[in-house]
Amino acid sequence: MIPAIFGLSGPQLTADERAFFRDADPAGYILFARNCASPEQLRSLTDDLRSIHGRDHLLVSIDQEGGRVARLRPPLWSAYPCGEAFDRLYELAPASAIEAARANATAMGQELSAMGITVDYYPPLDLRFPGAHDVIGDRALGRDPMQVAALGRAILDGLAAGGVAGCIKHMPGHGRSDVDTHKTLPTVTASAADLEADIAPFRALNQALIGMTGHLLFPVWDAQNPATLSPTIIADIIRGLIGFDGLLLTDDIDMEALGGTIPERAARAHAAGCDIILNCWAKMADMEGICAALPTMSAATTARLDRALAGTRIAPAMAPDHAGLLAKRDELLALTGAAA
Repeated sequence: MIPAIFGLSGPQLTADERAFFRDADPAGYILFARNCASPEQLRSLTDDLRSIHGRDHLLVSIDQEGGRVARLRPPLWSAYPCGEAFDRLYELAPASAIEAARANATAMGQELSAMGITVDYYPPLDLRFPGAHDVIGDRALGRDPMQVAALGRAILDGLAAGGVAGCIKHMPGHGRSDVDTHKTLPTVTASAADLEADIAPFRALNQALIGMTGHLLFPVWDAQNPATLSPTIIADIIRGLIGFDGLLLTDDIDMEALGGTIPERAARAHAAGCDIILNCWAKMADMEGICAALPTMSAATTARLDRALAGTRIAPAMAPDHAGLLAKRDELLALTGAAA
């Protein structure tokens, strides 16, 4: 198995993709709006992916946070709020915010499971900082590390109840970024003491099964390499200070924050200590280059992948309490005037 997650070009596999994926045997796949035309089509696509590999516990992933980061949207799928909605409720009633976040994530997990999706890149544990770039912005669950951890734990628990594995991101913290990593590399000049706040939510949830790096430069830890490509940050900060021992994915290596060719980025990230490389854009030449650049998946990564997917399940249909969970969430969010 190749330690990479690949994107798909459209709502059905092309003949070239089918043949390539069968031979390459990637760790999994990531879906975008371009892959999601209807519930029936999407479930057929994910069933097709599983049939290629013969693995029920296949990593089929998506970015479904809610708000502006949602690949599945109404009217075909349910609406989910951004993190700021739970942040506002937490300021008023912490227990209600936790309950709302858990109900929302359970409903989300149920819907994803019914679509054949096993991993959601949610929740972000990045703190919200005034004046930072809005690439995180209203996606954040708050500014206080323990609030973010509490809401993040509720989201992970809710997704798991719905049959889906969550993913904490973007380690060691994306909240201070003053630019968008899709476009350029941010440099975070905060001191190690100040960055204790950024890593605190990740440390609190370090037993999460899946985590994702961020493409940010932290000179206090490594002046040369962004976190995704830094052996020092991955070993000393993510695996060390944070204590994360789950499956570590890169953020999308196509982002312009990273330099070099896509295969070179993949090789550097893997050598730095990332378990699996995330490559989103379904460009065959890039995917072939990544396969040539990476070794076969290690036993340690295989064990982490198996552990991450062990609790996931593919539902035959939408759970009967899905609408009730959304109603419960909306009733709680209405305490602040927010809604999905």
